[in-house]
Amino acid sequence: MGRYTQSIPSSTVSARAGDAGARSVREYFTAESVLLKSSSKSWLYAIWMLLILAFAAMHYLHLQADFPNHSPWMEDWAKYTDEGWYGNAAVRAHLLGHWYIAGDFNPAPAVPVWPALEWMVFFFSGVSITAARALSVSFFVLELVLGYLLLRVRGSRWMALLALTMAVTSPFLYAFSRLAILEPMLVAFLLAGLNLAVRLPRFRRPGWVSLVIGILFTLMLLTKTTAVFLLPALGWAMLASLWPDRRKALRCVVAAGAAAAITFGGWMALVVHKGLLADYKYLFFINKYDKPTEWYWPVLSLWWSVKGGLWIGHVLVPLAGIVVVLVAVGWRRPWARDLWRNPVFGSSVLALAGYILFMTYQNHPQPRYYVVVALFSFFVLAMGAEVLLKGLWAGMPRTPVARARALAGCAVVGVSAATALFNAVVTLGYVTHPEYTWVDAARSLTGYIDAHPNGNRVLISISGDEITMITHLPSLCDDFGTEPLADKLGRYQPGWWATWNDIDPGTLEDLHTHYSLEQVATFDALDHPDRDQLVLFKLHPLPGNKVRDAGPALQLPLPGDKIDIPID
Repeated sequence: MGRYTQSIPSSTVSARAGDAGARSVREYFTAESVLLKSSSKSWLYAIWMLLILAFAAMHYLHLQADFPNHSPWMEDWAKYTDEGWYGNAAVRAHLLGHWYIAGDFNPAPAVPVWPALEWMVFFFSGVSITAARALSVSFFVLELVLGYLLLRVRGSRWMALLALTMAVTSPFLYAFSRLAILEPMLVAFLLAGLNLAVRLPRFRRPGWVSLVIGILFTLMLLTKTTAVFLLPALGWAMLASLWPDRRKALRCVVAAGAAAAITFGGWMALVVHKGLLADYKYLFFINKYDKPTEWYWPVLSLWWSVKGGLWIGHVLVPLAGIVVVLVAVGWRRPWARDLWRNPVFGSSVLALAGYILFMTYQNHPQPRYYVVVALFSFFVLAMGAEVLLKGLWAGMPRTPVARARALAGCAVVGVSAATALFNAVVTLGYVTHPEYTWVDAARSLTGYIDAHPNGNRVLISISGDEITMITHLPSLCDDFGTEPLADKLGRYQPGWWATWNDIDPGTLEDLHTHYSLEQVATFDALDHPDRDQLVLFKLHPLPGNKVRDAGPALQLPLPGDKIDIPID
């Protein structure tokens, strides 16, 4: 029996070969298209990241320049005082050989981390306001890195880069990150803790990592005591990440709490042992503001604190608020539930709420406090945009609700990008037009004192610590200190006094107990109409080193005085 065979027509063979060839060509070009698309996307991301790095690097330029003059945040007094106050321990340790001046303002026992780091930096740079501000900018750059790592835990690359773009182009953050103040380091420590907290399930020994989180919280408290209002954000990140394993979550929270309690308790024991508790308490005393008598004052204070977010910007912060409201209203929707389950989103919202609560309680919001609010507002906005756009890449959603959500996401991204571009132009304006009125005034004042000796070469002024950091002129603070000003004058006998624009009657009374005043020079600096002239006085001891009794009569010019500015 012969084997059966079927012959295939040559035309069919040719057709099949043609189809296979066509498929090969299509597959080739499809793969080539994917590769080109992927390559183009990589190049776009690389250019985007280079732009972010360039703007971050610009923060290091002109570090001796003024805080931007005539900016929306001109009323913040930090530019006159805080850099010197919170770094005075480091400055004194290098210039005087000791960090503590009895009776003067010594905040280091309450906030020791910043002056300790400045003290180390000054070994390499010398005492310099440039070095102090460079340290602050470095913490801002660290915030960008840690923020990117945090957002990438559950988010896309474009979302994380969008958040960083809003931060690095922000004129508000540009201005305040270049001051040697406490907020940039506080935020960096918080982001470090959050990065560990949201990754706890990935660690083989989450308990040990929780100990590190507790120590980071202690560093936050010893950076700025308002860190206590950020504890819920850190706690939420730990609990939300470990919630499926509640026992492990509880153990980790207890471990972190124990580490924070032991380390902070150890520091407080050292403060008490060294007799510095009065200085520690004094920081809280001067930051306690009188509250209104009306029962509804917290509502008004809350409104004031929320409205203060407009200092950051009139578009991005309200837009972040709208995103939070949308996610809250739609909490039953899968897309909203997914976002609330993201520990990064919940922690960011709690960080915002916590710091607004602090400002509500204090009833005295200041622009610099919103450095904490700004970065987490940008995080919330970027994460909200991503979840609103979820699924759009696969095609336009079919349901009306999904389409509306996708269009809202497109609007959020478009408005955020346009605002970031506008902010970039404003920030570039600050970068390219630096002014140096404050540093010039401090140097001119010191030069005048050196050219006209008068008693002890010690200046007493509310901005004294700032001037010391700039010119190394020894100084005391006339506004703060654990000793009354009159007693401090008798102890240290300064030869000079400087004030801004006018004279406070109470300060004049204290000065008159030991001195007659001679107004000798005025130096223009900065921009606020209440503080744009630094006025220098010689202090002439009374005959025979007489000490007058304090009283209202000393609040007016006396014979022997030369005073040409208002007493107010």
